[in-house]
Amino acid sequence: MDRRDFVGLGMAGTAALAMAAGAVAAPVRAGSVLEAGVLEQQALMQSGRLTSHALARQYLARIAAVDKAGPRINAVIELNPDALAIAAAMDRERRAGKVRGPLHGIPVLLKDNIATADRMSTTAGSLALDGVEVVRDAHVAARLREAGAVILGKTNLSEWANMRSTRSTSGWSARGGLTRNPYALDRNTSGSSSGSAAAMAASLATLAVGTETDGSIVSPASTCGLVGIKPTLGLVSRSGIIPIAHSQDTAGPMTRSVSDAALLLAAMAGVDARDAATAGADGKGGFADALKPGALRGKRLGVARNYFGRHDGNDAVIEQALQVLKARGAILVDVIVPNTSKYDATEVEVLLQEFAPGLAAYLKDYAPSAPIKNMADLIAYNLANRAREMPHFGQEHLVAANARAGLESKEYKEALANNHRYARAEGIDQVMREHQLDALVAPTGAPAWLTDFINGDHYGGSFSSPAAVAGYPHVTVPAGFVHGLPVGLSFVGGAWSDAALIAMAYDFEQATRHRKAPRFAASASKG
Repeated sequence: MDRRDFVGLGMAGTAALAMAAGAVAAPVRAGSVLEAGVLEQQALMQSGRLTSHALARQYLARIAAVDKAGPRINAVIELNPDALAIAAAMDRERRAGKVRGPLHGIPVLLKDNIATADRMSTTAGSLALDGVEVVRDAHVAARLREAGAVILGKTNLSEWANMRSTRSTSGWSARGGLTRNPYALDRNTSGSSSGSAAAMAASLATLAVGTETDGSIVSPASTCGLVGIKPTLGLVSRSGIIPIAHSQDTAGPMTRSVSDAALLLAAMAGVDARDAATAGADGKGGFADALKPGALRGKRLGVARNYFGRHDGNDAVIEQALQVLKARGAILVDVIVPNTSKYDATEVEVLLQEFAPGLAAYLKDYAPSAPIKNMADLIAYNLANRAREMPHFGQEHLVAANARAGLESKEYKEALANNHRYARAEGIDQVMREHQLDALVAPTGAPAWLTDFINGDHYGGSFSSPAAVAGYPHVTVPAGFVHGLPVGLSFVGGAWSDAALIAMAYDFEQATRHRKAPRFAASASKG
């Protein structure tokens, strides 16, 4: 088998739920409760026409019908055996007059590198952590529980958040197998938040959370026709998230609409005593207030022309999107984001230097019973379990990370300083200051590529690195299709401009409404 059975809710149980709900392996119809957003679902629950328990039950049925049968997207790595009980508890609270907020009773899926202190595992897709209990929730998971969200399960991901091999296939993990793109099943979801993206596209939950170090939210969101938000570093706590690099890691929303993403971000964001970077999040917010038309009027947007020219079809879609921005009153200025090549190598160096100490700290604090304690143990585990862990690609990044000197080394400190200089002060900050910009816009990335286990991923370019390396916010929103494959438009801004970017993305989304539910085609269209 290329993945283990669900914990606590076997296939027989989910199949029965599917039959009971009448779920079919087909696209959800427009206006369906499963395709609906947070506000629509809340209105139905408020009126008594829907319960959280019924909603969670319908999503579980759809997971059985679409994710594990039918087209077999394989986005969900594990279901929460307590999901229906939690949903029923939220219904009881509602009947008693207690509604915690917009997410009360709303089903959400979490990427399987976000710790949950429940009966689910937290594994980053690795068999080395399969079945290991964590001692407490990640701050993000705790915030969502407090907000009344129903954690429905965990989503598959590129193993170790795509930081295992130099020749990896995104969307694959040893524990979860391969997640497939709902818009064309032979195409890649991109990574590493592959399962969160595919699950949202296929309407397997209302909301999903992904994580990003560089591109792992915005790239799969773009290729799966979604809204993705990579927040300013520190807006959302990193505690309890299996790390790659603390200087770039963050969790963020992946949803079918900007409204849902804003409401989810509002619940996730906040100060955490375990994460010093979140001190800057105090007083930051206004994400729901940003959901108003007219935000683009008078905004100066820098069109980052050095991120065009990589795919003709993609460029054509984004050029049409630029015309929409102009029609909404934005002022477009062609710009070049400077010095982007000056942190190509040093970004990788920082990730490698931070990975091993970050992993060891996570295992000690959140998974002390795990059979692995550090990077060396993980490498040894993979070698001992080569047939299951490395059937397609190796662990070159893990080996390289284990050989690095660590956070006190001169090489690390110089690389990090270089990254911040050229991505921030002499990068995004410089171009925005020189042209008096409110944001940068560009294609998020190329359309989804064919999944290829022999040669690995072959990206068509991405706009993710400047914001990722700088620690600045990045919002992608559906912009259209190329041969039936979704592509996104990116909005990037300076530190803590998250709400402003959400407002602009919302205005664009409302003017265009490009998202269409996938049809689970075998391959991309020819036209």
